[in-house]
Amino acid sequence: MPKKILMIAGDFAEDYETMVPFQTLSAVGHTVHAVCPGKKAGQTIATAIHDFEGDQTYSEKRGHNFALNATFADIKVADYDALVIPGGRAPEYLRLNADVLSAVKHFFEADKPVAAVCHGAQLLAAAGVLKGRTCSAYPACRPEVELAGGTYADIAIDAAVTDGKLVTAPAWPAHPAWLSQFMAVLGK
Repeated sequence: MPKKILMIAGDFAEDYETMVPFQTLSAVGHTVHAVCPGKKAGQTIATAIHDFEGDQTYSEKRGHNFALNATFADIKVADYDALVIPGGRAPEYLRLNADVLSAVKHFFEADKPVAAVCHGAQLLAAAGVLKGRTCSAYPACRPEVELAGGTYADIAIDAAVTDGKLVTAPAWPAHPAWLSQFMAVLGK
């Protein structure tokens, strides 16, 4: 059964972690509304491509312009069945927006499916929804997960973990596992 899914992203969200879930979930029949605070439908966000090239951390390159198809100020979170949070640098500043945090909290309070990848855990931690939950993220986000009361899932870069209706993964190489687990949760 098709679902209505909200994706909260922002400038310099990770390119693959934005484009791939948006396209995959849309391709299998779900409606995905991509929004960014302060921007309207039809506007774009700049994405960043994070790659693993043997350095101590990922490298960053300019990605695509990703077109938003809904306006954050106009959405009603109660109208959505699930939430997707891409990683990249966007969660770092989106977590400072009280309306974003309120939206994230809604999905947990209403027991709706949530998928977060990479630095998306920064939004979860800031929203205070990780206490007692197992959550994967980019390894540099481990302290935030743990300080928020969550258990950090130290899993392979291409793996994902499901805790109830929360599906998380460390980075875009986990897309097959992350998206298949998320779709399984959506189907329940």
